[in-house]
Amino acid sequence: MRENGPVTSATRQPETPACATPPRLIATDLDGTLLRDDKSVSARTVAALAAAEEAGIEVFFVTGRPARWMDVVSDHVHGHGLAICGNGAAVVDLHGGPGAHRFVKVRELARGNALDAVRLLRDAAPGTVYAIEQTYGFHQEPAYPKLHLEIPDHLLAAEDILAVDGPSAGEPVLKILAYHPDLDPDAFLTLARLAVGDRATVTRSSPSALLEISGPGVSKASTLALECAERGISPEEVVAFGDMPNDVEMLTWAGQSYAMGNAHPAVVAAASGRTVANNEDGVAVVIERLLAARA
Repeated sequence: MRENGPVTSATRQPETPACATPPRLIATDLDGTLLRDDKSVSARTVAALAAAEEAGIEVFFVTGRPARWMDVVSDHVHGHGLAICGNGAAVVDLHGGPGAHRFVKVRELARGNALDAVRLLRDAAPGTVYAIEQTYGFHQEPAYPKLHLEIPDHLLAAEDILAVDGPSAGEPVLKILAYHPDLDPDAFLTLARLAVGDRATVTRSSPSALLEISGPGVSKASTLALECAERGISPEEVVAFGDMPNDVEMLTWAGQSYAMGNAHPAVVAAASGRTVANNEDGVAVVIERLLAARA
């Protein structure tokens, strides 16, 4: 999940190595990848996604966004209608449209682990403030900045939100958002991973010092792997796209992967290929080439 604001780097021409195994599934991030910076899906990209589905290639949106923010692509799901949200914390059926989605799979962050992560990161980086994503609820601390265009359900300390008798104790926690007003984003990520250890998975997708904390072992890659295993699809049959550190594991896992022209350096290092930037329809460029090679 990213708030508004692109991450930029020099754009290169697409590097699209030949795919030895015909793809059966395309897994694409949204913000900074499939979506343009204005959060739109271009006509070219819509046509490419439809052509892939028509050719029998499943398309999965794999995003850090919560399910309630999926209206931007809900009109473009085909067939299965599923998306992986919250960096792998949930698989959501989007067929019902905005506000009517159904959670198919939830990989929650246990409250004990969440409380440990909050405490350890506060100690390691004083000044860190938190928000809590649940399946349907969103809560934040009073000092958490207005990074998201929504009104939180509660304004409370993270420890109170996560308490066993907290305001939404019966609802699964999908992830914690941790923001620091002063630290460098990559330095904050490194510090947090060291502080939290194996109690949770820590990543980031924002250009600011905003981290996303999920359950141990929960990532875009691990949930995508579960969905592919259920379909009998191997990693070699998956083509993946991404632009930020929360995409690295997925790009490493997939048999063929592409960093966007605007991608973070860690993403470029993890991917097997590179395409042009999101504003130049980099995902569509690769899909068109893949389909042309099958013709």
